[in-house]
This record gives sequence, C-alpha cells and structure tokens, in this order.
Amino acid sequence: MARGRAAGFELQREEILAAAAHLFAQQGYPGTSMNEVALACKVSKATLYHYMRDKHQLLMQICETHVQSLAELVAAVASQGLAPEAHLRELIMSFVQAYGQAQNQHRVLTEDMRFLEAEDQARLRQVERQVVSAFADAVAAVRPELHGANLDKPLTMLLFGMINWTFTWLQPGGKLTYDAMAPMVADLFFGGLGAVQTPAASIE
Repeated sequence: MARGRAAGFELQREEILAAAAHLFAQQGYPGTSMNEVALACKVSKATLYHYMRDKHQLLMQICETHVQSLAELVAAVASQGLAPEAHLRELIMSFVQAYGQAQNQHRVLTEDMRFLEAEDQARLRQVERQVVSAFADAVAAVRPELHGANLDKPLTMLLFGMINWTFTWLQPGGKLTYDAMAPMVADLFFGGLGAVQTPAASIE
C-alpha cells in the first residue's frame, strides 16, 4: 500500500510555491536556482525535490495554480446570480483584489510562462481564454449591441489592459491599496473618468 502524504504536505507545497514565485518575480526564472528556492523555504535541496521534480515543474505549478484560481474566481462570481451590471462590476473588483494577493504569481505568469514547454503554455492559454470569454460575455450582457458589433472582446482586452499590469506600479504597503483601486477600475470602465470616486481617505 502506498504511503499517504503527511498532513502538512500541501501547506509545505504552498509555501514552496509562494517562495519560488517571489524569487522568480524578483530575479526572473532563468536567474533563480533551486538552491536559492530551498534556502528561501528553509528546507534542504533534497526536501525541495521531494515536492518538485525540477525547476520547470515549479514554474508550471506556479502558473497553473494562478490561472486556475482566476477561473475559480469567475465561477464563484457567476454562482452569485447577479444582474448583468452587478455581475461585471463584481468580476472586475474581484480580479483587482485577487491580483493584489498574487502579485508575484501574476508577474511570473506574465513574464516567465514563455519558458514552459509549448504544450504546457497551450494548456494555460486555454484557461486564460476561458476567463477572457467569461468577461466578454459579461460585457455583452450589459451592452448586448456590443456583441453584434464584435466589440465585446476588444473592450474586454482594454479592461484587462488596466488590470493586468497594476503589479508594475501599484506596490504593497503604499497609500493606495488594491482594495481601494478595485472600485475605481470598475467605475472607470463603466462611466469614464467622471465616474471615478475618490477613497474616503485622501491619497497623496
């Protein structure tokens, strides 16, 4: 009989993925060694290889876990059964907030996925396309005529252009948080600059 995993296996695995994502985000995938990952996790290299076959699998797990979490977020919002505008607004705010908790993972997905095998990239791209399609459907539900004009997808990509690159300038610990930014992104998408509301506390 195969021996079951220890109770803390998944917790240790998540800690390894988080530490590796931080290193990859700071140094790049090519510039990070498994020795550095082991050191950051405070485990031996042998222990690290118990959880991950190699650095390639580590990168794959970071990217796959991140895109799957986004797909799950889409499903969670859909399960709320909101009206079209509320649904789209909730999607936007949920994604902005989620990116605030996964800055390293998103940077790795954006910058380092190219180092994966072609078939792995294709699988991840498919999940990303499903997420984008869900947003495009939400946009079309608010403005059905946009679908007929083939504008629902381009507008969705413009929306993701606002969301996807916040990690390059919105840093943790600053006066402007991801939670505060989330409704601003939704307001801007729905109503333009004039619709943006300032947070209760002023930002300098």
